[in-house]
Amino acid sequence: MLSREETTEETAAAAAKQLFSASAAPSTVSSLAWLVGKEYRELMASRAWWVLLVAMGPLVGVTFISAVRTYGEASGVNGTAIGVGEAFSPLVGIWAPTFSACEVAAVFLLPFVAIRLVSGDRQSGALRIEMQHPVPAFGRIAAKALVLLGGWIVASLAPLAAVVLWKIYGGSLYTPELASVLLGHVLNAGLTIALASAAAALSEHPSTAAILTLSVTVGTWILNFAAAVQGGIWERAASYTPPAMVAQFQHGLIRLDVVVIALALVTAGLVLASVWLRLGVPVPRRVQESIALAACVTAVVLSASALPQSWDLSENRMNSFSEADERALASIGGPLEIEVHLAPEDPRRADLDRKAIAKLRRVIPAVRVHYESATSIGLFEQSAPHYGEIWYALGGKKAMSRATTAESALETIYDLAGVKPPAEADEDLFRGHPLAVAPNGAAAVFYGVWPAAVMVGALFTRRSLR
Repeated sequence: MLSREETTEETAAAAAKQLFSASAAPSTVSSLAWLVGKEYRELMASRAWWVLLVAMGPLVGVTFISAVRTYGEASGVNGTAIGVGEAFSPLVGIWAPTFSACEVAAVFLLPFVAIRLVSGDRQSGALRIEMQHPVPAFGRIAAKALVLLGGWIVASLAPLAAVVLWKIYGGSLYTPELASVLLGHVLNAGLTIALASAAAALSEHPSTAAILTLSVTVGTWILNFAAAVQGGIWERAASYTPPAMVAQFQHGLIRLDVVVIALALVTAGLVLASVWLRLGVPVPRRVQESIALAACVTAVVLSASALPQSWDLSENRMNSFSEADERALASIGGPLEIEVHLAPEDPRRADLDRKAIAKLRRVIPAVRVHYESATSIGLFEQSAPHYGEIWYALGGKKAMSRATTAESALETIYDLAGVKPPAEADEDLFRGHPLAVAPNGAAAVFYGVWPAAVMVGALFTRRSLR
C-alpha cells in the first residue's frame, strides 16, 4: 500500500523540474499554490487513498445500521416496551457509534496515506529538486497536510450520508452536538496526519514510518490502560490522548484545554516534519532544533492544561447539571474538598467521576478531589471500615455519603452550604427522541452505492492523471 507507482514518481520529478526551470525566481505564493496542486495529484494517484475511501463506506455502514437497529428496538419496534427510547439521545445512540468508524479509519488507514504522501518525494527524488527553490520547509509540509485534511473531509462524506439517511427516517438532529462530533474527528485526523508526517520525515523508509506511527498509537492505548488501573497523574495525562479526546467530543463536550493541546501537538508534528525534511542541514543542528521544539510544546501543553473553560453542546446536557443547579453551585463558590475511598477499577468510582465530579469541575473550579485506596481493584478492601465512603468538606463542615449519583452529591453539598436545593423545572427535563424505525436502504448505500461510486471515481481520476 505504501509503494509508489513508477509513473507517478517520474511525473512528480518531471513536474518539479519544469516548475523550477520555468523561472529563475518564481514567487513564494505561486510556488506554494503549485505545491498544493502537486500534492493533490499525488493524493489522487495514491492507491492507499482510494482504499481508505472504499473502506469508509462499509465501516460506516456496519456502525450506522447497528446503531439504528438498537435505537429502534429501544424505542418500541418489534414489541419492545414502549417508552424506553424517551430517554434516548441521538448523540449517544446514533452519532457516537456511527462516527466511531472515522476513529478506526484514522488509526489504521489514514497513516498509510499520509506516510505515502510525505515519503514519496524523498523516494522519487522530487524533494531534492523542490529544495533548490526558496520555499519554506514548513510550507512544503503544510501543503501536504492541507491536501491530506481535504482528503479526510472527502472521506467523511460517508458518515454525513448516514446523517442524511437518519433525517430521511424522521430522526431528530441537533446541530451543535453533531458539530462537536465532527470537530473531534477533524482534530483526531489532524493529530494522525501530524504524527505520520513526523514519522515519515524522521525515517528513511515508509515501512519504518508505519511502525513508528503504530508504536505511538499503541503507546496511547497503554497510557489509557495505566490510567484505568493507577489513576492519579496517569488519568490526567490519558485525558489528552486521542481516544479520550474523541470520546469527549462524541458526548458533546468541548474543552478549551483539549482543543489547544491538540492544535499545539498538530503544529509540533508538522514543524518536526519540516525540520527533518531539510536534508541539507546537518543532523546535529536538526536534533537541537527538535529538542527546542519539544521544550516549547511541553511548556504550551502544561500551560493549556490549566484552562478551565468548556462547553456542553449536548441537547440533554449530559455533561452538566441543570441550569438551576449550576446557578446555585456557582453562588456557593469553594473550595470544595472531596475524599473518595474507592479503588481505580471500582465501577462506583467511574460512576462518581462521570456523573458528579466531572460536572462539578465545570461549575466550581476550586474542586479538589483526593482518592484513597490500598489496591487498584478494591476486591479485598470491601471489608475495610472506610472503604466506599465519599467525604465532602466545604466551609469547615464535613459530610459523608456512599452514593455515587449526581443527586446524592448535590444534596450533600447543599446541606454543607446551607442552601435550599432549587426546584426542578419541567423545561429542564429531557424528553428524548424515540424513533422506532429500521435502517431501510442503508445497506444498499454503504455496501453497494458508496464502493461503486468510489471505484468509478478512481478509474476516471487515475486515467486523467496519466
